[in-house]
Amino acid sequence: MMADGVDFKDLKRRMDGATTAFQHDLASLRTGRASANLLDPIHVEAYGSPMPINQVATVSVPEPRMISVAVWDQSMVNAVDKAIRESNLGFNPIVDGSTLRIPLPELNEERRKELVKIAHQYAESAKVAARHVRRDGMEHLKKAEKDGDISQDELHTQSDQVQKMTDDTISAIDKLLTDKEAEIMQV
Repeated sequence: MMADGVDFKDLKRRMDGATTAFQHDLASLRTGRASANLLDPIHVEAYGSPMPINQVATVSVPEPRMISVAVWDQSMVNAVDKAIRESNLGFNPIVDGSTLRIPLPELNEERRKELVKIAHQYAESAKVAARHVRRDGMEHLKKAEKDGDISQDELHTQSDQVQKMTDDTISAIDKLLTDKEAEIMQV
C-alpha cells in the first residue's frame, strides 16, 4: 500500500531481510549437533582470493557429531585445513587424503554461554537493522506530510502501521533468539 506516504511492501521486505539475515547468522552457531552451516563463515584463500568454503569443497554431515569436507582440488586441502583451524570456531580437522573430517566435541557450559552471548549480539544487530528501516519509513512519512502529500491524520495512521510492523519484526527476532538459546543450552 502506498498512498503518497510510505511503501509498506518495501519496508516489510527490508524488515524480513533483517530477520532472514539473523536466521542465517543463527544457523552458523554451533549447538552441539553437526550442521553443514557451521562452516559458512569460513573463507579459504584459493587461487589468490578468499572464497567461501562451499565453493572449494563439499560439506556434509555423515554423523551427528562429525562434519566431512571433501575438497575438490587436492592442492587446496592444506589451505582449507588452515582456514578451518584459524576460524576461531574451535574445530580441529583430521586430514584424510582430500577429505577433512571434523569431530565436534561436546560443548561445555562456558562455551554454551559464550554462544548464547554471540546469539544475543546477532539479535541486537538484527533489531538495529529493523529500527533503521523504521527510521527510514518515518522520515519518508514526515517529508510527505511536510510537502503536503499526506494529512496529519494519515501521517499518524501510517506511522502507527510502521511501528506495528517494527514491533512484529522485533518479536519474531526475539522468538528466534529464545528458540536458539534453548537449543544451545540443551545438554
